[in-house]
Amino acid sequence: MSAESLSAELAGKPAALTRLAEKFPRWDPYAALPALLEDEPVQVRLVGTGAARHACEAAATRLRRAGIGAHADFSSSAEQPPAGEETLVVGVSLGGGQRELATVLDRYVARSPVIVLAPDADTPVARYADLLVPLRTGDAAVSGLGCSAYQHALALLLLLGHRLGAPVGGSGNFPGLLRRVSNATQSLLRGAHEWLPEAARLLHSLDGLNLVAPAGRLASAGQGVRVLRQGPVLRAHAAETGEWSHSERYLAAVTDYRAVLFAGSTYDERFAEHLLQLRGSFVAVGPTPGRERLPGASLTVRYPGDSDADVSLLTEPLVAELLASHWWHHRP
Repeated sequence: MSAESLSAELAGKPAALTRLAEKFPRWDPYAALPALLEDEPVQVRLVGTGAARHACEAAATRLRRAGIGAHADFSSSAEQPPAGEETLVVGVSLGGGQRELATVLDRYVARSPVIVLAPDADTPVARYADLLVPLRTGDAAVSGLGCSAYQHALALLLLLGHRLGAPVGGSGNFPGLLRRVSNATQSLLRGAHEWLPEAARLLHSLDGLNLVAPAGRLASAGQGVRVLRQGPVLRAHAAETGEWSHSERYLAAVTDYRAVLFAGSTYDERFAEHLLQLRGSFVAVGPTPGRERLPGASLTVRYPGDSDADVSLLTEPLVAELLASHWWHHRP
């Protein structure tokens, strides 16, 4: 892993997404789903480690919103929910966490239908799959940090949710969603020379960086934290926007508190008010409800389609990933 390889992977994201979109409709990763499930599953259990678990959490939230019983677990969890034909198990691997995922999937083989999302068929956990869904990142996954794999896995989990009854991008046009995310990603990359150095300057703190997001997009904060810790090895923490005022707020009173706010929560303004009272500062990503920009933000980063929750979920982690790349190249 290196700063150069991370930069190369991030630059390759738009092309990788476009290639994935072009696979449709000839390729349908879930074509065998009706044969795998005799009836609608009573529950969906999604398992993974690290970034894969963050993607599982986001997908489970979308499924529950549609009235589908779904939950995400750590692959390392010792809990063993009942197996059976009514439980659909979805294992997600971005390349790491093979041992933990293999252990949990072994409990369900021949007992529950198992779907595995993995980089390719050679991934060890692929042998546990009744249905294997390759991530199709191609040459984009070069850094070892799994940024492109995370984006593709989350997109394909959203598609699975759509097949199980949850909406995708309002219209359900999955290839169209991928192309919009590719365009949004490209826009952030092209404009990075304008906003990234300023954002890095505003957010630099010896106390680390905090990433704050609404509950439905908390995965964006989790992915950003993982890359900041694993790449340039910086202190980083994630928090939910509404919860922030009841827990994280107290840290802002005793630290040089800097935050990236993935905007969109009804509690954005309360977060901003409380943080500014404590002399903290933040950079906002995207619009807040009813406003194009959140008052109090030191900087606002916008991109095409950032008012669409699905586009945001798949695009916005790039802001934190670019910050990680910048700080890795230019040690603050």
